[in-house]
Parts: sequence; C-alpha cells; structure tokens
Amino acid sequence: MRNKELQRYEIIEIPKIKDVRGNISVIENEVLPFEIKRVYYLYDIPSDASRGGHAHKQLCQFLIALSGSFDVVLHDGLQKKKITLNKPDRGLLIRPGIWRELENFSSGAVCLVLASNVYKEEDYIRDFDQFLLFKSR
Repeated sequence: MRNKELQRYEIIEIPKIKDVRGNISVIENEVLPFEIKRVYYLYDIPSDASRGGHAHKQLCQFLIALSGSFDVVLHDGLQKKKITLNKPDRGLLIRPGIWRELENFSSGAVCLVLASNVYKEEDYIRDFDQFLLFKSR
C-alpha cells in the first residue's frame, strides 16, 4: 500500500522552448493525465501564511511556482513529505487522496493551479482527522 500511495504525487517537467529573448513553457492536455477544467492562482501571500490544508476525494491538481518559491507539504495518511517548488518549468501533480499544505512563500511568489474539475465543495476533506478516516476505508 505504501508504494502505491507514494505514486499519488509526482514532479512533471513542463516542455520548455529555449530562446535568447526568453523561454516559453507550454502545457497542453498531453502533458497532464487529466483535462484541465479549472485554472486559478495564489499570490500576495505573506511568508508566514499557509494555504491548502485539505485533500480531495476525486480532484487532481497540478501546481506550478510561476514566480518565487513555496513548499508543498504532502501527507498520504502514512507519511509526510515536503517538496519545494521554485521553477516555472516544473510542476507538482497531486492525485486524489493526498493532504496538502502550502507554506514558506517567498516574496512575490505566484502559485498556478490547474485542476481536473470545477470547484465542488463536496470533493474537499478539510479536517485532517476526517482525512485519516477517509484513507482507512
């Protein structure tokens, strides 16, 4: 079970077109294992603030640090892992059933989120104890 859980998140390289005038990264549907249905971004976040603090039952998300850096703390119900995002040509794919918290935002950090579905409150697990119950089923 543990190895299966560890595969519920991964870093994905985003194709980059290098150009002396500036690089371009392109995300098309074949880059991600889901069709993008929602796009949003987080910005102007104080360095001592945290975001996230939830898991999803069905939703997949792809997080990218477009500017600056931040840490994503993931918990699969068994173990915890911290991943720093700080490159706009790499993103973190988070599949359903993973608790996530975003913290340690640098000045000017921007987090872009691509999601597999529109917002549905019933898909969220916002209490960590409820998350652990969900994982034990």
